[in-house]
Amino acid sequence: MSSTNRRSFLARSAVLAAVPTVAALADGTLAGQASAAPATLPDYAPIPPSALGPAVNSQGYYVGRVAKNLYWVTDGTYQAAFLTTREGVVLFDAPPSIGHNLQRAIDEIAADNGVSNRVSHIVYSHHHADHLGASSLFGRHVTRIGHAENKRLLARDNDPTRPLPDVTFENRYTLRVGGERINLAWHGTNHSPDNIYIHLPDHDTLMLVDVNLPGWVPFDSFNLNEDVPASMAAPAKAMTYPWKHYIGGHMGRLGTRQDMVVHQQYVADIVDNVRKALVAVDPTPYFAKYGNNAWAAVKEYQAAQVAYAAAPVIKKYTGVLAAADVYTASTTFIILESLRLNLGLGSQVHA
Repeated sequence: MSSTNRRSFLARSAVLAAVPTVAALADGTLAGQASAAPATLPDYAPIPPSALGPAVNSQGYYVGRVAKNLYWVTDGTYQAAFLTTREGVVLFDAPPSIGHNLQRAIDEIAADNGVSNRVSHIVYSHHHADHLGASSLFGRHVTRIGHAENKRLLARDNDPTRPLPDVTFENRYTLRVGGERINLAWHGTNHSPDNIYIHLPDHDTLMLVDVNLPGWVPFDSFNLNEDVPASMAAPAKAMTYPWKHYIGGHMGRLGTRQDMVVHQQYVADIVDNVRKALVAVDPTPYFAKYGNNAWAAVKEYQAAQVAYAAAPVIKKYTGVLAAADVYTASTTFIILESLRLNLGLGSQVHA
């Protein structure tokens, strides 16, 4: 990833971290800031009911069983999971937006089932603060586990809310706790350099964060993926695992294998339409119009390519994937740039 794209990624992430919660906006907490909003906000297509999960409780979270003693927690936008064992609880990620509700969810399940509520391990999916920023809430006497690159990146970021992992691995690691087995694997960079596949074979579950958001199109600019080709390939690697339940790290419901198939087809449709746009959209009018203002010409030319490629995808997936009309264009631009820069599509050698 180029340094420019890296800076853009971090800047956007920082902005997201500062965005107030939907609940705060909804209950009028920030009403005094409402004047900063534009007079007219755009309308978007309704969210298909299939994209929505269970309602959160009065404290702002939902906790439910995935399979047997594996549970998931969501605030409707972020997800974490935990496994209860006879030696303590293994927590998978600690999103700050869920925060203290993670322990409340664990306490709720522990009380219902008569098991320990003590978190003994935290598995880090990857280093990003929006998925790990509540890790420090669980104190120093917790064993944290992540990829070797995860430790390097967290040491660089020096964020006290994300303590460094105590145990790291390069390619594969099997965590055994209280008679339970959790297989961790790194198959190369995708969303981030350290993003891992978390497989619980005895629970028919795979957790792979920020790759597929079940029921929804990817977040802005293809989930801000740091390696676009590898991120496009990651779902196929995920499908080689045996699993029934999928935890994607975002939004309000779990996923299925069919959700992964739909995600793969959505991305494939964008790729197909970008290939068409690279041939069909003529650059001449844009460069003729803007003369020596090359950036204006490129901006409008690429906007035309994106519009050409995204329009049929938006039409096909509206009502199928939530927010198809919100973020498909930005994802299309990122995929356009990846095909152009990584695969050389549309490049011409000067005669």
